[in-house]
Amino acid sequence: MNQTGQDRSGLKVYRLNQPDRSDSFAEIPIVEDGEFGVGMEFSSREAVIKAVKDYSIRRSVDYRVFESEPLTFYAKCTQYGLGCDWLIRVSLISRRYCWVIRRYNGSHTCTRATISQDHSKLDSITIAEAIKPLVEADPALKVKSVIAEVQSKFNYTVSYRKAWLAKQKAVEKIFGGWEASYEALPIWFEAMCHKEPSAVVHFETMPAYQGDELVGDIRVDGTHLYGKYKGCLLVAVSQDGNNNIVPIAFAIVEGETSDAWHFFLSNLRQHVVTRDGVGLISDRHESINAAVERSNGAWSPPRAFHMFCIRHIESNFLRKFKAPYLQKLVVNIGYSRTVREYEVRYERLRERGEAYTNWLNRIPREQYALAFDGGYRWGHMTTNLVECINSVLKGARNLPITALVKATFYRLNELFTRKRAEAEARINAGHVFSEIVTSKLHANQLASGNIQVSCFDHQNEVFEVREMPSGMEFAVDLCGLRCDCGEFQMDQVRRVYRARFRPLGNPATWPAYNGPRFIPNPYLRQVTKGRPRMTHFLNEMDTQMLRRPRRCTLCGAEGHSRSRCRQTGATNTNRGTP
Repeated sequence: MNQTGQDRSGLKVYRLNQPDRSDSFAEIPIVEDGEFGVGMEFSSREAVIKAVKDYSIRRSVDYRVFESEPLTFYAKCTQYGLGCDWLIRVSLISRRYCWVIRRYNGSHTCTRATISQDHSKLDSITIAEAIKPLVEADPALKVKSVIAEVQSKFNYTVSYRKAWLAKQKAVEKIFGGWEASYEALPIWFEAMCHKEPSAVVHFETMPAYQGDELVGDIRVDGTHLYGKYKGCLLVAVSQDGNNNIVPIAFAIVEGETSDAWHFFLSNLRQHVVTRDGVGLISDRHESINAAVERSNGAWSPPRAFHMFCIRHIESNFLRKFKAPYLQKLVVNIGYSRTVREYEVRYERLRERGEAYTNWLNRIPREQYALAFDGGYRWGHMTTNLVECINSVLKGARNLPITALVKATFYRLNELFTRKRAEAEARINAGHVFSEIVTSKLHANQLASGNIQVSCFDHQNEVFEVREMPSGMEFAVDLCGLRCDCGEFQMDQVRRVYRARFRPLGNPATWPAYNGPRFIPNPYLRQVTKGRPRMTHFLNEMDTQMLRRPRRCTLCGAEGHSRSRCRQTGATNTNRGTP
């Protein structure tokens, strides 16, 4: 409970109880008229500094620190001696365990209404404290949203750099330090494996050197993309029996290198995708191709079939030829389901220029065209499924490495729990539907209520169901428990989500960790000078597909602009002729 009192001048002040000294954002006294007063007490030096900062920002004034010692804080207005006599001196009273204002000259007499668009005392630490609730709710909070929040709360427009730094500090304060997060990662993983013995965790590390001497610790070769250290989050996804996206593997690596992809694909093959005859769809990144070649046949026919995303082929084509009006044709060639359809579209591209088809011929047809893929693509032509998971985890990729792993763990737990419950509910509904249809068949009721039943094989109970009044038709196999609507396949879906995540509980109950200490790779640290660079670079895949070729406004021909027209030189020459 706060205690109140009055100083000799009659100013009412508020005294705070002693807070936790570790909190750098300690509470500050609140005064009725918004001004300081001699005798006002603070719980800590940090509370003094925060109070003076908040006061200066709120009043659109500024101050200069003349003395900042363990026992004293002394500041004056930047206009002191030039028309403003504002000053404040606060000292530590050891016997009372508090800081007390010993001298104060009253409010500012500065005439300037505002300092500038920004405020020197509105630093990233102050902003970080203000935006903590927003960052905690959404770690993917955009920097422009931080700037807008500062504008709303403080009536100042801060720089992009300051807002970005504030967000990073807020993330660190909420989710822990970046370096400490590396040390916590193996401890958390060991606890997870202790709770779930079937879990598999695999690290590949590099030794750390100090000068020429080998350090006894090891470091992780990378982390997420958006934080203090560079890195990549690799993801593999598949689909369940109801065509829902299922993330099946994750890896945090130093970047999209051949070694990183080999590490990921090797573990994916060993621990997750153990069956043969699977299709692997990816972009045409050289490191992925190199990793597939290094897999000793694990990701090559007949065990697996590596195919390419048609959108990335489209992007590569556009980067090579700068011909956006041919993008759609290239995509349609990939989507061709018959050889005849493929040949017609291929010939149409060749007629526009043999260079286009010569480039396409360098890619094996079975790696990009449906007509030649052997059915291993299951109709999927892009890596959009992975992009969906990437968007879901975008916020998590702003976090320190252990917080990132935890966020992925809990989101997977939520997904598996929800999908398992949905599958069980639909299985129960499917059994009821089966009993209704079977009874109608045995009673020779070919039409009743909102369904019409046509029997094709009474002995094996294979028939067709038409829903009324929509007219939707489904083939139903009661013996095989299969239906075009997908209801009977729910048992297979339930098997996909049969894994159950176990809570890790109180860290005090975890087994003692005796393994090596992890530290981040200093060479992967993000550049701290200047404005932070964007993490997503636009390429040809981000451009709008043009349906018509570019037309020159000078000569009227297609395929180039006015600036690249050959007639430009002739026109300039004619202009110079007398």
